[in-house]
Amino acid sequence: MASQTMSINVRIKLSVMMFLQFMLVAVFFVPLSAYLTNLKMTGTQMAWILSSMALGCIGSPLVGMIADRHFASQRVLAVLNILTGALLVGSAIVTTPGAVFVMLLLAMLCYMPTWGLTSAIAMSHSPSDKFPQIRVFGSIGWVAAGLFSLVAIKVFKVEVFDGTAIPMYCGAAVAVVGALNALILPHTPPPAKGQPASPIDALGLRSLSLMKDFKFFLLIVGTLIATIPFAAYWSYCSAFLKAQGFKYLTVTMGWGQFVEMFFMLLVPVALKLIGLKWTMVVGLTAMLVRYAAFVLGGTYDMNSLYFVGILVHGIIFGFFYVGGQIYNDRKAPKEMKAQAQGLIFLVSFGVGLLIGNFVNGALLETGVAEGEAKNYSLMWTVSMAVTAVVLVMFALLFNDPVAARGGEALTANAQDAPVEEPAQEAPAPAEEPAPPADESPDDDAAAAAAADEAQGDDDE
Repeated sequence: MASQTMSINVRIKLSVMMFLQFMLVAVFFVPLSAYLTNLKMTGTQMAWILSSMALGCIGSPLVGMIADRHFASQRVLAVLNILTGALLVGSAIVTTPGAVFVMLLLAMLCYMPTWGLTSAIAMSHSPSDKFPQIRVFGSIGWVAAGLFSLVAIKVFKVEVFDGTAIPMYCGAAVAVVGALNALILPHTPPPAKGQPASPIDALGLRSLSLMKDFKFFLLIVGTLIATIPFAAYWSYCSAFLKAQGFKYLTVTMGWGQFVEMFFMLLVPVALKLIGLKWTMVVGLTAMLVRYAAFVLGGTYDMNSLYFVGILVHGIIFGFFYVGGQIYNDRKAPKEMKAQAQGLIFLVSFGVGLLIGNFVNGALLETGVAEGEAKNYSLMWTVSMAVTAVVLVMFALLFNDPVAARGGEALTANAQDAPVEEPAQEAPAPAEEPAPPADESPDDDAAAAAAADEAQGDDDE
């Protein structure tokens, strides 16, 4: 269970975990589309290979179930990182489209579940409202990955780093270090060990039961749709920047994560001031600004506008995606927290990213003859339109009581019962009736919560 405070030792270990885990993927995935372009792959081949990350999310709920029911989470993380490192080396060696796809798919099946797993580990040892202060080190790691392109040019004695297989070797090295670090993380035992399990549990799908709550269902669906335009930037921006004449792709896109470091720390402030709903709406608004900047940049031939689209990345990821993670942690009962985090990554960076890669890949080829430049203008325009629709839908329909109360319920200690969970999951104290599934705890629970609030646990 998470305690109200963290020791400095635990905070450092969790922060290093986030730093390494996101540096691992940033160093090779950011310039991946440029590398595939240099291998002369077609748009369809690129879409499949870039979708290895999305397909890798398929394993997230299953790995979450393993961590929830069978093995300590930090040990599962260590094994996954070792496997990821070995498979990245294999991905760097092969060059044919089919072989690259298979190796990267296997690597991502091992790596992508670690996003939900590291979130669950961090939230198990800290109040979830403090999670952004730990998650920010993932953003720092992402930015630091850009340094590989500067250092490796001298170490490997090559003129070009981005667009080669070298980033995959660097990612493999970080994976090994991440595995070693996982072995010294705070012990995180499986909270549901020994409990009866059904086939649904074996597949890691128990967290789907949370979608019976309409507000949670809307959150998941909104995240899924929003990730389709998000994929245009995530998967294809490095190739776009290369086509615009940018040289240091990882460093250039890394500015988005640099700004993200600061906005991540503002997430708790936003939750307190404007609530969860409007915090996430701000994130969606930033995504709309991104694609408007890309459209206008192409229309008026202003490369400076592309930096606007890059710099708002921190608002998008911190306010929308991390805000959703915090809410997700509060909704899930303790025996399925890792599964629930795996679910949100499956929906966003799994299904959403997969659909987005192929939709955006098709848009790039629309009206383009063989040998001509890809249709980036159409892709950015459609992404802007879809984002606008999701923004309006989310602003109008997501009226969760938690959001209306300015994130108050999100600041409860991690050992407290999740807000608004179905009545059968975590019963209220014996002397009080269980609150309805679609409402916040009733006023009679105020006295029971007074002690926690008096301890200053309402800083969101």
